[in-house]
Parts: sequence; structure tokens; C-alpha cells
Amino acid sequence: MKLKSFYPVIGTTDVAQTTEFYTTHFPFEKTFEADWYVSLIWKDGQRNEADPANQLAILDSSHPTVPEGFRKPMQGGLILNFEVADVDAEYNRLKAAGLQLHLDIRSEDWGQRHFITSDPNGVLIDLIQLIPPSEEFAQMYEAQALAKVSQGDA
Repeated sequence: MKLKSFYPVIGTTDVAQTTEFYTTHFPFEKTFEADWYVSLIWKDGQRNEADPANQLAILDSSHPTVPEGFRKPMQGGLILNFEVADVDAEYNRLKAAGLQLHLDIRSEDWGQRHFITSDPNGVLIDLIQLIPPSEEFAQMYEAQALAKVSQGDA
């Protein structure tokens, strides 16, 4: 199998509200829009083109394309991780925007500084900045991954 892309799809009862959330609070732009489905791509102004690897889709969970027994909002068990360059700046920005925080910003021994908020559907959003891990956790990383984490640019 040759993979061309992989992205999460959020099932919701309010496609417009969910789309507005992600396009307001994150640099997502619409690439396709119907009343039942919206395709988003991350475009942060640092590149000339959007990165096709960073996509998100919003789907009306009652749409006939969803198998009948699964036509309900799909929040259970889903956490979207957004790895960012400056998590403290994102924390301040989203807190000022009034987003609810479910986990306040903190540094973790395993090599992350992060906080958790959520979208209007209850999907958790974990904003993460890689930081050097503690000595205990550094042993758990593969050498190449540890070098990236230690430099904070994975």
C-alpha cells in the first residue's frame, strides 16, 4: 500500500460551528466545503503552500456515508495533538480567546510541555512543545528521536 495522506475526521452534529472553531483558533483553511463535510488544511504563512500532511476533516455524523450504526458524534477516545514551536504563546493566545482548559500548561518528564483544551464537540486538543526529557525518560527514546527531542525540533 502506498499511503498518500492520513488525517482525522471529526464527526459532529454541527459542521459549521466545528469548522469555525478550527479556522478561528488554528491556521486551518477550507479546501472543500459542503453542508455535510468540510476538508481543512493547515496553512500558517511560513510556507508558500499548505502542507498536505496536516489535514483535518469535519463530517456531519448523521450523513448516509457513515454506516447506520455509527451515525453519532465521534468524540470518544480521540485526542488531537498539535506540536507547536512555542506552546506558551499558544497557551496565552487560546486562554485569552476564552477556550476552556482541561489540563493547565505544564512540563512533563517524558519531554513535553503542553496543555489540553477541547473543541465544541468535546474532542480533546493537546498542544505540545518538545523539551528535553528527564534522564530517566531519555533512556526510552531511540537515539535519533532523542536528538530531535533534546533540540526541541522533532
